[in-house]
Amino acid sequence: MDSTNYASVFVAVAEDRPVGVGTMPPERTPASVARLQYDTLVDAPYRHTADEVLFGVHALRSGIPASDMAVARAAYFARGQPCLRSSPLAKRYGWGFHVDEQGRVALLAVGTARYDELVSDGSLTQRHAVSSGDGRATPLPIGGG
Repeated sequence: MDSTNYASVFVAVAEDRPVGVGTMPPERTPASVARLQYDTLVDAPYRHTADEVLFGVHALRSGIPASDMAVARAAYFARGQPCLRSSPLAKRYGWGFHVDEQGRVALLAVGTARYDELVSDGSLTQRHAVSSGDGRATPLPIGGG
């Protein structure tokens, strides 16, 4: 089974994001991936792993019943899945991800003091969100984006 989990990592926002600050994804029906990820993480810092967030959103959008979750989760992770670096929150809406040493995720808005502290933290592995333009990771200068 593949995993999207990290430990002790900071995922910075994409340099080509269209917003300058962390912005709540709009509500719509059906809910977007960005909105479901946001709703899962915004009030629950360090409660979920990346695998839990990504599969949970997939399960909600796919309407997977609770009785089928274990089988569906195994099938979902049986093939490689995009990690949080591909999240629309980091690519479009100005949100970075801090993953603690136990692999639990917190959402951080670009432009906040905590975001700036973590993007400069040399004890964390620094990663960057995938650029919206070409699908490759966009390097950010240390200290911001």
